[in-house]
Amino acid sequence: MSTTATAPWTGVEGKVRPWQRDRLAVIYVRQSTPQQVLDHAESTRLQYGLTQRAVDLGWAPSRVLVIDEDLGHSASGLQDRPGFQRLVTEIGLDHVGLVLGSDMSRLARSGRDWYQLVELCALSGAVLADIDGVYDPAEYNDRMLLGLKGTISEAELHLIKQRMWNGRIGKARRGELAVPLPVGYWRLPDGEVVFDPDEQAQAVVRLVFDLFDELATINAVLRFLVDHGIQLGIRVRAGPERGRLVWHRPSRIVIQNMLRHPAYAGVYVYGRSRTDPRRRRPGRPFTGRVRTPREDWPVYLPGVLPAYISIERHERNLARIEANRARSQSMGALRDGPALLTGLVFCGRCGTRMVVRYQHGEGTGLRPAYECSRAKTDYGDELCQQLSGTCVDRYVAGLLLAAMAPAALEVSLQAAEQAQARREDVDRIWRQRLERADYAAGRARRQYQLAEPENRLVVRELEKDWERVLAERQRLTEEYDRFAAARPRVLTAAEREQIRALAADLPALWRAPTTTDADRKQLIRHLVEKVHLTVIGDSERVTVQVTWAGGHCTRGELARPVARLAQLSYYPQLAARARALAAAGHSAPAIAKILNAEGFRPPKRREHFGTQGVRRLLQELGCVSRQEQNLRRKAPSLGPHQWWPTDLAREIGVPRVTLFGWIKRGWVTAHQQHDSRRSWVVQAGPAEVERLRRLHQQSSGHRPRQAWLDHQQAAIIPDEEGTRGDDAEPQL
Repeated sequence: MSTTATAPWTGVEGKVRPWQRDRLAVIYVRQSTPQQVLDHAESTRLQYGLTQRAVDLGWAPSRVLVIDEDLGHSASGLQDRPGFQRLVTEIGLDHVGLVLGSDMSRLARSGRDWYQLVELCALSGAVLADIDGVYDPAEYNDRMLLGLKGTISEAELHLIKQRMWNGRIGKARRGELAVPLPVGYWRLPDGEVVFDPDEQAQAVVRLVFDLFDELATINAVLRFLVDHGIQLGIRVRAGPERGRLVWHRPSRIVIQNMLRHPAYAGVYVYGRSRTDPRRRRPGRPFTGRVRTPREDWPVYLPGVLPAYISIERHERNLARIEANRARSQSMGALRDGPALLTGLVFCGRCGTRMVVRYQHGEGTGLRPAYECSRAKTDYGDELCQQLSGTCVDRYVAGLLLAAMAPAALEVSLQAAEQAQARREDVDRIWRQRLERADYAAGRARRQYQLAEPENRLVVRELEKDWERVLAERQRLTEEYDRFAAARPRVLTAAEREQIRALAADLPALWRAPTTTDADRKQLIRHLVEKVHLTVIGDSERVTVQVTWAGGHCTRGELARPVARLAQLSYYPQLAARARALAAAGHSAPAIAKILNAEGFRPPKRREHFGTQGVRRLLQELGCVSRQEQNLRRKAPSLGPHQWWPTDLAREIGVPRVTLFGWIKRGWVTAHQQHDSRRSWVVQAGPAEVERLRRLHQQSSGHRPRQAWLDHQQAAIIPDEEGTRGDDAEPQL
């Protein structure tokens, strides 16, 4: 090294010009790591000694600038080397006449940065120098030599990284590479990995996995830990307190990492993530990491580490986390909303997962509906099928309760045992926290007693520590007393009896106000795997196939609400029966009573037909009831092109309430007669009738909403029979 340092500088004459000596001579000093700075002190001294070389080349000592900000920085790029950035800036500002370094690899390991530096030096007139000689980037031969040196430096960095990677991956494949351990593990001085020696830290880890099996979502686990005041024990990985156990409040990211990490299943893995240069942030070397698929992990060694759970249980946790993601391919996590079968319903026609759409009902809150909208969303087609969610939820819930009825006693006993076990686990963690506080108080007391009384500086500080620990112990004891009062460790006899009584009456428990929609959804997801729905044509009939956990299928049929009478599968029988009753001279109330007695139901799945509904049915069928015939017999005769609203509505094919809405808006010419009933008469010739028919066809795209508005406005208009539309059902 010393021989090279004292070797004559070749090619100096003619390359260093007088005007360059008026600029700065920059000495770039760098070592890759702090450890190299300590171990290779001679190399550092040699680089700082280049200042004398600059003086020997004719630069004044005051014009020599040493840049050593990158000393101890391991980076090959421009972004993570502030000293190199400063050097490039000075060259670009024409402040530099000479750049000195012990060798070219100190300047840049990246071809992009190196050629940028050479180009800037050529443009500004600066020369580069190392221990071997002086190079002018403006000359072809020197530029070629500098390019060759830069290529060799970059290749050397690649070879160094390759050797390091081969050694690291070889050690990892033997399971001997020390990788960071997750919460709940500890590495002994000889390298062996064991469970954390702290019992409370182990208990919390096992509780997290048990809670996820029970609650199924990460947020639910987090809420349970926060509600019960449970903290996570984490070992400090670096710094003067390395290895010390500290307690942190639980967070979502920590719980998620625990559930995903294969180490808890006893699997040693390496290469779960890689660095994406596009995602790296300047000045933050550990950013830009992305997860790699399981099949791309270079090392996967089962049975190497002590396991908290089995591999099968770990795989189930990963599958459940994946299923909780809000995607079309997964059922998604439990969310608020009254739809009980969210994520479980599939279209029986095309096999696509159906989505939930909520509507605001009049005084009934949110009303769920299941619809197959993939073809409409992706390709602009019509909806495959849709139906009310309430009837489907009610049907599946009935099957579920019937299936669980024989196991009511077993469920009650298991629920009591599970509640008892969970309370014991939480109470055990609290008592471990108290034990830790007792130990800290005893340790502070012993330190205070062992101190020399004359050394008041130390005694006063130890006294403060003892008082602080005692106060913390007192606070923790009070918190535990409040916790135990609210949640006793042992279930009382009354609580056990209440659990048995509720489990014995599952329908009452299912409908209880204290049972949330999330509880119902969770129970359904435990027992039901899929529900396939197929609407038969456009009717009210729906075939249901329930696939239970385990593969058993139950098939059945239910009736959904439909919008129109013509959609009913029994509409031909209903129409024939209504015509026959009307022809026999029965009034609308009598016809409604007969139809209800014979089992006919209206399209909205209401319990029975009303008088107004029967009147609309007769109007659609072109039948005139006896009451209407009597009223028309007494009414004055109509003039040319005059219509009763019922006859005109039947002629153009619109509901009567829609026609009254048009009258209210002034879209139809009509007047009220001066009789006792103030009957409405519409003036419409053939051209007007055709216009109204076209109006009806044009508005069919938004008919449901418009018809409801028409009904609301027509509710104050009396019809030709002297009735008001207050109790009429809107024809949607």
